[in-house]
Amino acid sequence: MRAAVWLPLFDELADPLAVARLAASAEEAGWDGLFVWDQLWWREPIEAVADPWITLAAVACATERLRIGPMVTPVARRRPVKLVKETATLDLLSRGRLTLGVGLGSDRFAGEYSRTGEAVEDRLRAEQLDESLAILRAGWSGEPVVHDGQHYRVDDVRLLPRPAQGQVPIWVAGFPGNRKPIQRAAQYDGFFPVNLSTADELAVATDRLRESFDQQVLPEAYDVVVALEPDLDPGPFEQAGATWGLTDLDPATMRLADVQALVAAGPQW
Repeated sequence: MRAAVWLPLFDELADPLAVARLAASAEEAGWDGLFVWDQLWWREPIEAVADPWITLAAVACATERLRIGPMVTPVARRRPVKLVKETATLDLLSRGRLTLGVGLGSDRFAGEYSRTGEAVEDRLRAEQLDESLAILRAGWSGEPVVHDGQHYRVDDVRLLPRPAQGQVPIWVAGFPGNRKPIQRAAQYDGFFPVNLSTADELAVATDRLRESFDQQVLPEAYDVVVALEPDLDPGPFEQAGATWGLTDLDPATMRLADVQALVAAGPQW
């Protein structure tokens, strides 16, 4: 199981240069990836929140090997054609190291939808997510994009340049007990079950993934991603199918010095 640093870009970590230095340290210490939260603001006591895309550009320039990406981007909050351009450009900048984590997002943590006049209904944001993902893949192909959907329209436009990877891997986030996110994730490159509490819950989710693929084992290149507290035994989660473990840090108590020490110590799994 590969190991990644997963950072809320809050307060002391709202400085892109500080995160870029952490990324360089993580690469030197043997971590496999560095992913960041995508939020506009957060509840108290958090005050400052950095933009993930600018921060990831700094990380891309400070590293050569780490897998990087937002984990996860609430896609309904973004215009899909703009997201095509941002992801393709960041993938070129990182020389093909971007993974795009996507999900519905939630209004319950910080009111990011209701307080900006955007849709709060999960069903509506799910429709927007599915349309956006279709536009992303079409846009990354380099061929003309024609999309006339319920929420978005793209009229015969080529969105060049293409990503360095051709197609950027997509990891879909969702609650492990819900079938729809698992069915959606099976159409892409990975599944990130959020709010996972036990390895048994993960095992149930991976069983449902296999059902969606209609086969006994998941495809070799398919990823199952879990957030793990730094001192948690990863063994049961790996046995349940996890291929990536992300450091689960508490943003309310997180301090830069503690994160620096955690990163410098290297992965614990």
